[in-house]
Order: sequence, then C-alpha cells, then structure tokens
Amino acid sequence: MIKKYLTYLWFHRGQFVRYFSVGISALFFDMLSLWILKEFFGLLPVVAVVVNQAFILLYVFLMNKKMSFKAGGEAHKQMIKFLTVALGNYIFAVFWMWLFNHKFGFNYLLVRMANIALAVSWNFLLYKEWVYKVKNDQIPMVNDQNS
Repeated sequence: MIKKYLTYLWFHRGQFVRYFSVGISALFFDMLSLWILKEFFGLLPVVAVVVNQAFILLYVFLMNKKMSFKAGGEAHKQMIKFLTVALGNYIFAVFWMWLFNHKFGFNYLLVRMANIALAVSWNFLLYKEWVYKVKNDQIPMVNDQNS
C-alpha cells in the first residue's frame, strides 16, 4: 500500500509540489496567526486554533483550486466537498490540541505542526481524487503523468 501511494505521488509529483508549496505557505500563516492569537490576544491554544482555521481554510481552498489542481468545475460544489474534508480535519485538530496540549502539556506550536503534517498525508489524495476531480476525468490514478 505504501509503495502504491509513493508511485502515485511520483506520477503526480509536479502537482504534489504545488500542493506542498501551498501547504508550506498555509503552515506559515497558520502558525503566525496561532501565535498572535495566543500571545497578543491571550487566547487559549485550543481557542486560537478554532479562530484561525476559518482564515486558513479559505486561503487553502482558493490556492489549491487555482494553483495546485488548476481545477475547473463548479466552485460551490468543490467548496462543499472541501469543507467536508476540512470539518474532519478541524475536529481532529481541535481534539489533537486539547489532548496533547491541554491534557499532556506539550508545546502548542509543536502539537499544531504535528497535526498539520498528518493532515498533509491524507489531504492530497482527498483533494485530487474527490474535491477537485472533474466528473468526466476518467484517467486512471497511476497512469496520469500530465499533472
């Protein structure tokens, strides 16, 4: 299974690099806004994650649609799918922060970075194969070298 996923990534490496670049910029904005909300506004880390995710979600959706996946299609349908994925990520992120920061006392920035690293691993596939996939795109998963 890991070999299949790595082969898939290799065939879509250009698209993955664009996706990863969007992710790196989102990580920078995410961490900066989390830090500002906690240090300057005094929010608990778990509350700061709740607040900053709204801005990060919009940024990631637009950048991935236009830059990473260069997706046509109806934006509102893609946004619904994107928000479904995001909701799962959001619930996971809040729980992750609560568990590892609030309960176990790990540094909130390290907890957030570990959470983001996990999300990157499953989001590429979900975005490419479900959120931004055009209905009439019948190209097999591993044989698409044009991405």
